Amino acid sequence: MKKRTPVSTIMTVNVITLNHTDNLDTAERLFKSKNIRHIPVVSGDSIIGMLSYTDLLRISFADGAYEEESNVETVVYNMFTIEQVMAKNLVSVSSNTTIKEAAEILAKKEFHALPVVDDGKLAGILTTTDLINYLLDQF
Repeated sequence: MKKRTPVSTIMTVNVITLNHTDNLDTAERLFKSKNIRHIPVVSGDSIIGMLSYTDLLRISFADGAYEEESNVETVVYNMFTIEQVMAKNLVSVSSNTTIKEAAEILAKKEFHALPVVDDGKLAGILTTTDLINYLLDQF
């Protein structure tokens, strides 16, 4: 295992994002159709937050309980905006941050994803799944 390997070698670069003006119904469709758990929220070129699928589950008492009644979820989602639900005080890393440094941040902060930001712009996302896959490739 190389100690100085940068996160750019394992991060996801084709990042699916949400605009801060999108609604939570759009977010849920993306989570489910793309089978992802974290979506950076942007305003123009700037990342302003991170929305996780868990954030949606916290506000949606209806997830799974009323599968045929999608109207119930829509009502709940219309009560909140993405900006109200997303994490705002983000910790990010640059693409040249080492995998070890990023793993330490994820472990200490108990995050499951880190936005990768270079020159103020979103360059990628690093998730715990990316780290696990990297470790598995070492064996």
